[in-house]
Amino acid sequence: MTADETTDAPAADPRKDIFRAVVEAQDGGMTVAASRAAVAGQFGVSEAEVKDIEREGLAGGWPPL
Repeated sequence: MTADETTDAPAADPRKDIFRAVVEAQDGGMTVAASRAAVAGQFGVSEAEVKDIEREGLAGGWPPL
């Protein structure tokens, strides 16, 4: 299978992965600001995007809540 071919597996939602990483970082003892900075760097997004995703995840009750 080439990189251009698709599979039957559903595509992962990177926003939910980012949200999970922020929650896990905070549960692990990181401050809110530090977790946002770390996750932004890990996923290659801005801290503002992480904040937006965090709000969306909290409002939607995304796991791991």
